[in-house]
Amino acid sequence: MIIITRFPPNRFILLAGLLAFVSSPVFANNVMVTPLGSHDGEFCARDRALIFEDPDGTRLLYDAGQTVAGVADGRLGKIDAVLVSHMHGDHVGNQHIKRVNEGKCAQPEVTVNVLPNTNSVNIALAKKAKIITGSEMPRFFANKLKSLGGDPKASQLVRFGGSLKLGGVTITTVPAVHSNGIAPDMIGGELGDMLHTSGLTAYAGPPTGYVLTFSNGLVVYLSGDTGITAEQDIVVGQHYAAKLAVMNIGDTYTTGPTEAAYVVNQLIKPNAVIASHANEGATRKGKLIKATRTDIFTRAANMPVHLPLSGRTMMFNRHGKCVKGC
Repeated sequence: MIIITRFPPNRFILLAGLLAFVSSPVFANNVMVTPLGSHDGEFCARDRALIFEDPDGTRLLYDAGQTVAGVADGRLGKIDAVLVSHMHGDHVGNQHIKRVNEGKCAQPEVTVNVLPNTNSVNIALAKKAKIITGSEMPRFFANKLKSLGGDPKASQLVRFGGSLKLGGVTITTVPAVHSNGIAPDMIGGELGDMLHTSGLTAYAGPPTGYVLTFSNGLVVYLSGDTGITAEQDIVVGQHYAAKLAVMNIGDTYTTGPTEAAYVVNQLIKPNAVIASHANEGATRKGKLIKATRTDIFTRAANMPVHLPLSGRTMMFNRHGKCVKGC
């Protein structure tokens, strides 16, 4: 028996248009980038976290930090791997917001303490995701996962010069120049107390940046916290030829806006940049505030600078051009 369903003409056109949009190669082969900040539609002081989604569906959470509202944050969805640039609390997540939009953009309310586990470990455990890091960080995360009943093998190492593939994404670490101590409260116990009393942190090796190569050919540089390095030219720019850069611009603790502009203009030369780690309320009602660090960087860069407005997904093609959402 053959059943024929008749659609009214207007519904048929709508359905056909929807199917054409979903299957369109213009959008199907792009990398999606979704910022998870403290305030919807804004770029705020504590914002670090970004989700990268490959065209094959692989999803990576980069530097969960303090603005992902824990494992129950509905914005997370499926996470296949958590990337951590270094062990400082604003990146690994020593505490986090209770919910989105609490406090001010320049000073969000970060009130939930998750030590000694960290936000990154809790998310990886709940999502059954891997934690992929370089340096001396993998064993620390493996022990954290094991102590919580998780699989220590989910903490995986990728060292500078090597790579690891997850789904359609090839992940490698690149050097960053910064500090990378593990705070005593992340360790706990007698050793943590001794470190705290001595004013010391535990050694976790050097911090890292990342280079991600997606299945559509897009190469993305994630700077982490760093100053200007020769590797940004030789490794990131010349060898990997990154077309999109996520650049920290916050000054004092990382490259400032003019230093970051030098990095992208003279060393890496990507086709586009996403500003990150501004340490300020950079926007109001989604619009860039003049004379902020982010504004200085945006005007100094020779290529398009995209603001990571929380919750707003951007789509990038293989050349690093934003084709939707910017």
